[in-house]
This record gives sequence, structure tokens and C-alpha cells, in this order.
Amino acid sequence: MNSAVRKLITIITESSLENDLAEDVKRLGAHGYTVTEARGEGSRGSRSGDWDQSSNIRMEVICESRVKDAILQHLSERYYKDYAMVLYVADVEVLRPEKF
Repeated sequence: MNSAVRKLITIITESSLENDLAEDVKRLGAHGYTVTEARGEGSRGSRSGDWDQSSNIRMEVICESRVKDAILQHLSERYYKDYAMVLYVADVEVLRPEKF
């Protein structure tokens, strides 16, 4: 079976950023992404998801290391100061690595 290690970037942030983030990650080299709704509480308060202005999303991007570096740098420079955002990265083993 053909497998390889790729990077999984998880972005948890304000739902109002979804379209901009989608454009950003694709422009920076990601082949795709997955978005789900997210709820929780952190340093910027509680996000219940009851209405659009207070909802969060969780965007996951699987990509090569060089793409990960570009995405993390861009998000840190563009969004970190002004938006509630958490980023974390993990190594994942994927099948069909050419998709990522």
C-alpha cells in the first residue's frame, strides 16, 4: 500500500473567516481542506455557535511540509493579532499521498 507522512494543520477560528481562509490555503498550495463547526471556550471567551457572529469553525488541511510552513506563516502574520485563532500541526500517515 502506498502511504506517506504529511502534515495535518488544524485551524480553529471565527466562522466569519471561512471563505478567506479557504482562498488562502488553496493559494498557498493546499489541494483541499475540510471545515466543521466548532464550539468551546478559551482565552477569548466562550463560543457557543448559537448564532453566526459567535460561531467557530475547525478547518483541517493535509499538506506537504513546505505548504504547511507557508500557511502557518501567512495565518500568523495576517490573522493572529486580530482574530480568535488556534493553530496546531501533527504528522499523519496518508494513503494516496499524491492527493496531498
